[in-house]
Amino acid sequence: MKNMITHYGYTDGSGEYYIVIDTDRCNGCGKCVKECPQSALQLETMFIDLEDKTVASVSEEHRKKIKYTCSSCKPERNSAPCVLACEGKAIRCVWNSR
Repeated sequence: MKNMITHYGYTDGSGEYYIVIDTDRCNGCGKCVKECPQSALQLETMFIDLEDKTVASVSEEHRKKIKYTCSSCKPERNSAPCVLACEGKAIRCVWNSR
């Protein structure tokens, strides 16, 4: 089985801002979705390794503004509610300011 990692966010002159989801580790439980105070996460069915799998993803509405959406959760500490809620350690934040 091939490991698929999805990155939601962007890099600009001020740094890197990504929510990274390892779809191999994500079991689709939805705990991260429930814990996200900004309602930025959703469960989505994706075609992965020749089968449909329900995994967490960042909603289309929030993908390009993740820096602003997630900043109140202090993702640079990797202690955002979505990260802490994920028992499978499928979610992490990349928050590198320049």
